Amino acid sequence: MWVYDKKLQFPVRVSGPNPKLAKSVITQYGGPDGELAASLRYLTQRYTMPTGRSIATLTDIGTEELAHMEIVAALVYGLTQGASIEQIKAAGMDGYYADHDKALYFVNGDGVPWTASYIQSKGDPITDLHENMAAEQKARSTYEYLIQLSDDPEVTRVLCWLREREVVHFQRFGETLNHVQEYLDSRKVF
Repeated sequence: MWVYDKKLQFPVRVSGPNPKLAKSVITQYGGPDGELAASLRYLTQRYTMPTGRSIATLTDIGTEELAHMEIVAALVYGLTQGASIEQIKAAGMDGYYADHDKALYFVNGDGVPWTASYIQSKGDPITDLHENMAAEQKARSTYEYLIQLSDDPEVTRVLCWLREREVVHFQRFGETLNHVQEYLDSRKVF
């Protein structure tokens, strides 16, 4: 169970409607390296972690990824609100609009729906922690690409903050990997 503070972890503002940018940013909502995949991966893998500390790390980061999903949703929502049908068509979002109007839906930038095949839970803590470190690096790369695509300084500011959180998560997973390896290598005497 979590305690929910009803505010975003980082404030989100957009300069105005920009469905073209929304179409790119939505990949971090429902794409293969996005926040939904990350949160589900970590919150699932935590059950096979061998120590309280490693369980706590996956729980903490998985929960934070849910908060990041809200931030990305707020960005996409803000970028589509007030957009005209002409802007939506020009952005190539007419198919998305036909299915979802301006509602949020878990898709990548090309409109492909989220799938559970985006995540892995192997049950081996070393394998899963390596998977998580790779996932954080892929998310960091995606945020860097989105920053390059952004023409909205307010959106860019949020994307930069999200990218930095991916770096922190990578570091925490590295620390947790070292901790788990030490635990697994230690001599157990009963």
